[in-house]
Amino acid sequence: MSPSPTATPHGPPRRRPAWAGRNYSLLTGAAVITNLGSHGALIAAAFAVLEAGGSGGDVGLVAAARTLPLVLFLLVGGALADRLPRHRVMVAANALNCLSQAAFAVLVLTGDPQLWQMMLLTALCGTGTAFFNPAAEGMLLSSVSGEHSNRAFALFRMAMNGAGIGGAALGGALIAAIGPGWVLAVDAAAFALAGILRAFLDVGHVAERAPGGGLLADLREGWVEVRTRPWLWSIVLQFSVVVAVVGAAEAVYGPLVARDRLGGPAPWGMALACFGAGTIAGALLMMMWKPRRLLLVGTLCVFPLALPSAGLAVPLPVWGLCAVMFVSGAAIEVFGVNWMTTMHQEIPEEKFSRVSAYDWFGSVSMLPLATALAGPAETSFGRTTALWGCAALVVLGTAAVLFVPDVRRLTRKPPPVRSPAPAAPEATPDTARDAAHGSAAGVA
Repeated sequence: MSPSPTATPHGPPRRRPAWAGRNYSLLTGAAVITNLGSHGALIAAAFAVLEAGGSGGDVGLVAAARTLPLVLFLLVGGALADRLPRHRVMVAANALNCLSQAAFAVLVLTGDPQLWQMMLLTALCGTGTAFFNPAAEGMLLSSVSGEHSNRAFALFRMAMNGAGIGGAALGGALIAAIGPGWVLAVDAAAFALAGILRAFLDVGHVAERAPGGGLLADLREGWVEVRTRPWLWSIVLQFSVVVAVVGAAEAVYGPLVARDRLGGPAPWGMALACFGAGTIAGALLMMMWKPRRLLLVGTLCVFPLALPSAGLAVPLPVWGLCAVMFVSGAAIEVFGVNWMTTMHQEIPEEKFSRVSAYDWFGSVSMLPLATALAGPAETSFGRTTALWGCAALVVLGTAAVLFVPDVRRLTRKPPPVRSPAPAAPEATPDTARDAAHGSAAGVA
């Protein structure tokens, strides 16, 4: 859904809202491109392992190899992104992702890939992501003004997740038709194109940072921002559990259930696409709805993330699994927009990337362990029991966060009151941000 063109006093009708400036548009376009490629590539990596004769445990090891570098390098990536021009960090990370996925594609298409080779290349891709994510979140958060943040983040996430629908559905179909190698090649090309777009981002509006005490001092400053905000560290801890068990269910158990009970990769790709469709529905809702208690509403919407694991445990037929994936996608999108709006409102601009890095670090810290242990857990307890355990941990972890007073009480702040000013040329989103307050939020 795009806003209708609006007439301006000095030119033709606008094709985008006034707050969607150049940086915001480039970031959104690049995110659409990378999501088209990466959603299919995640499925392709799992089926590349299975087609090479790997087991469920091997799928988990490859998934863990992708996430382990996130744990190792996210904090360094966040500190660098607040110190260096963020767009340069993003372009360099995209280049590494492109090269690693291209090598993975060649390996699958031309030879007999070994497990260690797939783990190494996947780890390189994860390293690129570790440096990219904090820089990307900081860049996005600084590209819109506070009063427009809710709508801007909802529209960005809707575009990004809409691309995920097409990527997952197309990726599943292409894997079934021509194999996973070509899907990995498409992902490499998507990273190359997105990196070119991100090279044109403008960071001139970001104030130059005063010389600091080095990398460790930057990390300490970011840690102070996190530990002094109970709402922040408690939700990060919650998501360390939620992301771990949901990631294990989707990266390991989902493809296995699809292979054994649903008919192969195409139905699993369809289920993931329905999750993406749900995120679009949630984003559309958040374009219109601005709940006052940001984190309370968002946390209540994490409970439905238990549904996909439960659906795989039953297992539900394809249509039933698609339905629960849609509901969970809509719910987590409501959380995501409220979380980004809260970060935008509460965290100083110059510390966006460092705080975002701690957010990502905490959220993914247990994911490598969970994906690596998914195979042994299936062997020890059975796939069904392991999936019910994933669902129970989501519910328990989310319920615990509701006992934190700040999560229940933190409210949306009204937009700043602007004083009348003499007529001037229309402000860009970035200059409007500088004139207002310059707060920003995290991307997920």
